[in-house]
Amino acid sequence: MKLGVASAVLATTARSIAQSPATSAIHSLPALPYAASDLAPHIDVETMNIHHGKHHAAYIAKLNEALATQSDLAKLSLDALQGQIHSINDPATQAALRNNGGGHWNHSFFWSIMTPAKDAGKPSEKLAAAINEAFGSIEKFQAAFAEAAMKRFGSGWAWLIIQNGKLKITSTPNQDNPMMKGIVSDAELGKPLLGLDVWEHAYYLHYQNRRADYITAWWNVVNWNAVNALLST
Repeated sequence: MKLGVASAVLATTARSIAQSPATSAIHSLPALPYAASDLAPHIDVETMNIHHGKHHAAYIAKLNEALATQSDLAKLSLDALQGQIHSINDPATQAALRNNGGGHWNHSFFWSIMTPAKDAGKPSEKLAAAINEAFGSIEKFQAAFAEAAMKRFGSGWAWLIIQNGKLKITSTPNQDNPMMKGIVSDAELGKPLLGLDVWEHAYYLHYQNRRADYITAWWNVVNWNAVNALLST
């Protein structure tokens, strides 16, 4: 199963560059593929600025720090790193790469599968057919996805993945993701098509404790064209 994120989708999100830590940062903050204000009113500009410019940037800084003494891992792409975290023997290093490598990957993916509401598009015939087969209808899929996002206790993510050729909804805690073989259970592994950040920093400024309202609003800015592309890759 191919777990890499489609390069066309993440072209605007500055893929990691394997360089010597002594000369340059190994990973850098990707630019948003739209203005921070473009997702409003569904996601407000202040939240976007803090989420991208501070939270995501902090994950990258800590990831680079953890990789500074891991020359072999520093050569890996961000995609490939996700599947190698389980092989790290030192618990502190593994935790740093799990939390911050996952945080970098998850957020880069998150930005790429959102877009201004006017450009959201719709599921392709292929994606709609796969959703109908797996969940019964688009509406039932959205309800099941929202339920997974609501039931994630504390911080984490809800995902739509391809697993063994079929669509599946899953959820992971903290900054784990479905590409982390050996970290998440085999039942949660797959290729992400959608990911929703339900950490409070993703919505609290605007929605306070109303996670359900945030989830409902988020559907307006899902980049279905990007999701369609991922399904076909």
